[in-house]
Amino acid sequence: MSHTPHELVADFPDKAAQIQKLRENDAHFRKLADAYHEANRAVHRAETNVEPTDQLHEAELRKQRMRLKDEIAAILNKA
Repeated sequence: MSHTPHELVADFPDKAAQIQKLRENDAHFRKLADAYHEANRAVHRAETNVEPTDQLHEAELRKQRMRLKDEIAAILNKA
């Protein structure tokens, strides 16, 4: 377990410009990226005990983050 947030640009460093362009021009992508950011922050807060939660809830947050990341990756690979 890492206590480092998984930022999109860090996860897809070669796609940083594409991520920025999509955030500016694609409302669906922006919504996904915002949801990913929120889920990512929630996982990070749980991992660092800033907002302690039970293991089941933390696991669900991680799954949500992964689903969003997978959808974002698919869009990035199509574009």
